[in-house]
Amino acid sequence: MRIGILTGGGDAPGLNAAIRAVGRPAVAAGHTIVGIHNGWAGLVGDGDWTELTRRDLGGILPIGGTMLGSSRTNPMKMEGGLDRVQENLRRASLDALVAIGGDDTLSVAAWLAEHGAPVVGVPKTMDNDLSVTEYCIGFDTAVSIVAEAVDRLHTTATSHHRVMVCEVMGRDTGWVAVMGGLAGGADMIVIPEFAVSMDEVVEHTHRRRSAGSGFSIIVVSEGVEIDGSGGTDDPAAQRDAFGHVQLSRRGVGERLASIIEERTGFETRATVLGHTQRGGSPSAYDRIWATHVGYGAWQLVARGDFGLMPVVQCGRIEVAPIRDVVAEQRRVPRELYDLATVFF
Repeated sequence: MRIGILTGGGDAPGLNAAIRAVGRPAVAAGHTIVGIHNGWAGLVGDGDWTELTRRDLGGILPIGGTMLGSSRTNPMKMEGGLDRVQENLRRASLDALVAIGGDDTLSVAAWLAEHGAPVVGVPKTMDNDLSVTEYCIGFDTAVSIVAEAVDRLHTTATSHHRVMVCEVMGRDTGWVAVMGGLAGGADMIVIPEFAVSMDEVVEHTHRRRSAGSGFSIIVVSEGVEIDGSGGTDDPAAQRDAFGHVQLSRRGVGERLASIIEERTGFETRATVLGHTQRGGSPSAYDRIWATHVGYGAWQLVARGDFGLMPVVQCGRIEVAPIRDVVAEQRRVPRELYDLATVFF
């Protein structure tokens, strides 16, 4: 067999571990691995792919990013996009395609599978918001980076008696903020799932000062809206090929910090972690579970079970239709957020 692999959407630590986990056993079994460059962009137009050897797949386990490159190209939005992809699958003589990505990348994979393409998916998103699966590549590393950043912000916040606002990734869900904030000891966490008013944020900072705490650490997801602080549905906002507003340009953390300082008089600073959450080597947990789901994808390909993908449920690898995984977002449950509020 000739097996293609692509990585789409934002890069994430653990992608190379998954590529390795698909490719190494396939090559060992006598099959050919074809690396598709730059996500779905590599299967539109003239196509862009390269055969990968065992040597190419060696030494990549601890390396962040993706050796194949990535993009947010969306064939579903292109005129004749389906025909272009199917033609390039034939030109590359691919018997199977493994698509590693989040809801956008996997939505394309599900669309192709419904039109007869031999596609298998692998869950990757730092937002951790794919349904059906409890694990997504890159999330654990992102949480670790947020927790370390909050640890570091504590020392400068206490030294200068400041309010520190830490903006983290999270378009529609607050998994990174809640887990990173809990691990780092943030005293307030603001996420899209549970609305918090500006009055509540201001009252929180006053309450801490009255209780003798001379500082505050607030973690906020980049996608939140507080008292109309910025519209993710703004028609004038710059968007990617999947229609998503570029949240880094909204400046939620800076805006929140400015309002807090204006209304309380407390010196306030904002830190935007941005792409540092995606960078660097994957955590041990991401290396291990990216290997699990990558190998699970190879097993599906070997059996010819297309339109499916490995998922993690109750600490075990299970299988689910790609369409089910992207059917809805997995949102932070109330009980987890309530746990975080105990320490507000």
